[in-house]
Amino acid sequence: MPKVTGAQALVQQLAAEGVDTVFALPGVQIMAAFDALYEYRDDVRLVHVRHEQATTYMADGYARVTGKVGVAMAIPGPGAINAGAGLGTAYASSSPVLLISGQIESRSLGRREGQLHEVEDQLDVFRPLTKWNHRVTRVEEIPGAVHEAFRHLKTGRPRPVELEIPPDTLAAAGEAEIIAAVEYAPQDAEPADVERAAQILASSERPAIMVGGGARISGAGDEVLRLVDLLQAPVMGTQNSKGVVPENSPFYVGTNYASVGPADIVLPDSDVLLAIGTRLLFREPPGGELPRIIHIDIDPDEIGRNLPTELGIAADAKTASAQLLSALGGLGQVRPSGAERISKFRSDFSSSMRSLAPDQARIIEDMRDALPDDAIVVSGVTNIGYWSNIFFEVRQPRTYITSGYFGTLGYAFPTALGAQVGRPDRKVVALCGDGGFMYSPQELSSAIRHEINTVAVVFNNSAFGASEWDQTHRYGGSYIGTDLQNPDF
Repeated sequence: MPKVTGAQALVQQLAAEGVDTVFALPGVQIMAAFDALYEYRDDVRLVHVRHEQATTYMADGYARVTGKVGVAMAIPGPGAINAGAGLGTAYASSSPVLLISGQIESRSLGRREGQLHEVEDQLDVFRPLTKWNHRVTRVEEIPGAVHEAFRHLKTGRPRPVELEIPPDTLAAAGEAEIIAAVEYAPQDAEPADVERAAQILASSERPAIMVGGGARISGAGDEVLRLVDLLQAPVMGTQNSKGVVPENSPFYVGTNYASVGPADIVLPDSDVLLAIGTRLLFREPPGGELPRIIHIDIDPDEIGRNLPTELGIAADAKTASAQLLSALGGLGQVRPSGAERISKFRSDFSSSMRSLAPDQARIIEDMRDALPDDAIVVSGVTNIGYWSNIFFEVRQPRTYITSGYFGTLGYAFPTALGAQVGRPDRKVVALCGDGGFMYSPQELSSAIRHEINTVAVVFNNSAFGASEWDQTHRYGGSYIGTDLQNPDF
C-alpha cells in the first residue's frame, strides 16, 4: 500500500463512504485535514462557516433533506463545544451527523499541560450527545474508524457520532487501506409479532395510526398510506414526522405538538392505536383511557417507555409496515369507509386550533400558498415556528425541519443553509424570531460566499418572546432581560 497522511486517509475514506460535502471552520489542530480537502476538492466540497455552531447545524439540515450523512469538522475545545448545540439537536431529532473534532498532540493527552484548546477527557463531553464516539491515534486506524462511524450512522436509530483525531495523527504518514462503503439491510420484524399485530388490527372496530420521526427517516410514507386506506383509519403525526403522510390527505387529522394535538380527539374514539416510529410522548386524553397499543420502533428502548404497550415490535418502520400490509392483505378483510369519522376529526381539530391562534394560522397558511409543495421549511424556536407545527400543511417527505425536543434557539437559519446545500434545486425558508436569527447573522456571509440562496423570514418583536410571555402571564409583568435592541434588518 502507498503511504498516505492521516488527513489524506480521512478524506479518502469519507469520499469512499459517499460524502460529498464537509461543513467546517479552520484551526491549527485540523489544518492538515484542510490541506487534504484542498487536494481532493473535486471529490469533497468544503463549506466553511463563520462560527462552529453552524458546522453541525448545517450538517444536520443537509442530512435531513437528503437522507445522507451530514459531516462537520471543528477544532477541539471551544470549537467542538461550540458545535455541541447542533450535535444535541441532531441527537434529539435522530439525525445522522458525524462531527470530526480535532485534539491536542497525542504526547500531551492526559497530562494537563494546558495546551491550546485542551479539554481533559473531551470524549466524555460528547458521550451524552452521540450514539458512539471514538479517538483515533494511528494513521492505519483512520479508515476503519470512519467506516465504523458510518456503521453506527446507518444502522439502528440514526443519531450523531463523534470522531476525534489529534493533529500529529492527521499529519503523520502511514499505510492505510480504504474500505468500501456498505449498504446495511433494514431490520425486519419477527413474523410472529407481525401476525399478532395483524390479528389485533383485523379484530378492531375503530383503529387509529400515529407516525413519528422514525417513519420519516425510514421512508415509510407509501406503506403508511396503504395501511391507512386498508384500515380506514385516521392518522396523526408528530413535529418530526410531518410529510410522511401528505397533510392534505383526507385521512390526516393533524399534528401532535407539546400539550395540544388530535390525540385528544381521536384516541377516546379508538380501540387500537398503531404507533410507527414514534416515542409516543403526548398528553394522555381526558379521562386517561387509552386504546390497545401496537408500537413499532427501531429502538427497542422506546417501546413501552412512555405509554403501556400491548405489543412491541423492534424493527425498521418501513420494513415492518410492509410486512404488516402483507399479513393484513392475507386476511382478506374489507372495511367500511371511515371517511365520515375521519372528516369530523379533521374538522374538530382544525376548528379548535384556529380558535387559539387565528392570526398565526392566517400568516402560516399564506406562506403555504406562496410556496411550492416541495419547498423546505425550517421551523425556528419562535411563536410562528411553534404554530407552524400545527398549521403548516406539509405535502412531501423531508420538507419540514424542527429542532425536536431540544428546542434549540438560533438553529433555524444555519440549518436551512445546510438544507439548501443538500437540495440546491429547492426553495428553502427559515422561520426565525429576531432573537433566534441574531444567533447567527454572520452566516449571511457564508451564504453569499458559497452561493446558498436561502430565505430567512424574521419575525421582529424586539424581544425573546416566549420568555417575555412568561413574565407577562406567570411573573406579574416583571420585565427584565427579555427586551432586545435590533439592527435595521
